[in-house]
Amino acid sequence: MQNNEIIRQLIDKKIVTISPDKDFVYASGMHSPIYTDLRQTISFPELRQAIAENLAALIKQEFPEVTVIGGVATAGIPHAAWVAQVMNLPMVYVRSKPKDHGQGRQIEGRLSMDDHIVLIDDLISTGGSVLSAVQAVKDTGAHVDGVSSIFTYLLPDADENFKKADTKFAPLLNYRELIEQEIAETVSEEQYKELLAWHQDPWNWKR
Repeated sequence: MQNNEIIRQLIDKKIVTISPDKDFVYASGMHSPIYTDLRQTISFPELRQAIAENLAALIKQEFPEVTVIGGVATAGIPHAAWVAQVMNLPMVYVRSKPKDHGQGRQIEGRLSMDDHIVLIDDLISTGGSVLSAVQAVKDTGAHVDGVSSIFTYLLPDADENFKKADTKFAPLLNYRELIEQEIAETVSEEQYKELLAWHQDPWNWKR
């Protein structure tokens, strides 16, 4: 399954919803014409397998020294598991914070200072949560080769945050690809302009 086919399935299954005429309001308070719930992908075997295979191919290309696949809790964990299976690599996962009991681990699974890890999350908006996971891995002494995700909004905040963290980011799908595909099929020119306007200044965008 090619990336454009994955995008079509995400839209057809209403995992990604574009609404140029009515705002979605995120928990952050940001208004948006798009809502993405990639957690739903785990319920569709053919789709999740295609995502895993395409992410694995991307990671092999962009991070050839990778020795461990890492999942970012919680949504990145199942996809990391499937990618690690495809690539026949060990897997770990990273909690948002250390456990408050037992050995107080934040990272579950075996990781050594010689390892090169690629962290996977489902969705990147500003990159804040995944970059916290990056730092947690770096604190162990392991080398973080970079981050991959199923989808990213390509927001300026994310680009700046990854640069500040000196961390390479390689997403499978992005907002620009999605709306370019969608405009050819369903939305009007005016609606397309709204989708572009949000992307250029999402925090100040209002209809």
